[in-house]
Amino acid sequence: MEAVPVRIVPRGFGETRRRDWWWIEPMTVFIVFGGFVAYATWAAFQNAHYTYGPYLSPFYAPELFGDSPHAWFGPKPEWWPALVPFSPALLILPFPGLFRFTCYYYRGAYYKAFWMDPVSCTVGEPRGTSYWGERTLPLVMQNIHRYFAYVAVIFLLFLSYDVWLALWFTSPATVARTRVPNSRMLASAFVAGVGPARDALYTWTGMVTELAPPTPGGRNGTCTLMGASKPALRRATRRQATI
Repeated sequence: MEAVPVRIVPRGFGETRRRDWWWIEPMTVFIVFGGFVAYATWAAFQNAHYTYGPYLSPFYAPELFGDSPHAWFGPKPEWWPALVPFSPALLILPFPGLFRFTCYYYRGAYYKAFWMDPVSCTVGEPRGTSYWGERTLPLVMQNIHRYFAYVAVIFLLFLSYDVWLALWFTSPATVARTRVPNSRMLASAFVAGVGPARDALYTWTGMVTELAPPTPGGRNGTCTLMGASKPALRRATRRQATI
């Protein structure tokens, strides 16, 4: 089969021949995901309203130091710098945060919506034609995603324990820890406890795929299910170049 050379015409930023509403998806991700990041930052620095009875916000779990009964090692430590705002969330959020920040799914989301690289298929990018991949700073840090996953496993144990604690409450009448006794209390417990339960289940599901053994193609279970392996991608690239 004769190969036909294809000339790639560089496009300016946002330039495209597409007539569909391609900008809807990256704009929606930018607004929703950006709003969540802003809320999470505010909630982490708030240092209040993160616990109620047996319930503990996933943003603050595990609470290493703090003023609530959930704190493992007591109140704010004396070695904490006076000029740095204290919040139990600041001690633990960087670890699951970096795990999610380097996750393939989130990378695909904020690469398009925030970095606009690429903003969408066949749409001009701000960086022109240069592409360095993930071999130099700062994107080379994305390659340590699996190691952040190992650290996140530790948090799963704490989140699972918080789910168990969320199933119990102290009865005002007997001052004893019992199960939720009736439908009204059950509904209240579900609404308040859905946070830690959801977070633990979501992270457990991610761990099962993230920690799957690498396949012969060179990727773990998640990447094998979500996309082709590197040799397959190279073969597809060669076939496309000859079309």
